[in-house]
Amino acid sequence: MAVKKTVVRQEVQVVGFYIGEDEYAVNISKVREISAMVEIRKVPKSPPFVEGVINLRGGIVPVIDLRKRFELAVNENRSGAKILIVELNRNQVGMIVDNVSEVMRFYQDEIEKTPPMFSASIDSQYIQGVAKLNDKLIILLDVEKLLSFEEQSVLKSFKS
Repeated sequence: MAVKKTVVRQEVQVVGFYIGEDEYAVNISKVREISAMVEIRKVPKSPPFVEGVINLRGGIVPVIDLRKRFELAVNENRSGAKILIVELNRNQVGMIVDNVSEVMRFYQDEIEKTPPMFSASIDSQYIQGVAKLNDKLIILLDVEKLLSFEEQSVLKSFKS
């Protein structure tokens, strides 16, 4: 008699957001909060994709612009923009996104490897995979790989 194996599908929860027309997502476990756009203080001699720092309930949080990080055209109209506060190696970092969409759920086996077409527009090292959800393609970002060790060190120095 054959024994049937039950396959447990691992569910993934992500927070979706837009940069231009493209929808991206990061694992919900990395998201600390979603903030409305606030005044961002510029920091002299910071990397080009670093927008500056914000005061978040008395704490200083560095903020990066994902459009600049991905070398996309900068959006001057930030009326719907949000700051996604994420945890990056035990530090909080803000990411400017054009808008936040929703919390989505899908299964790990529904995530496909990064197609070669994406690596042409965005450095594929940041991409965990692509998920199909109802006719939409969601690009899953790996928050831990968004910044190199050196870049993370630079951002840590903003807090002191």
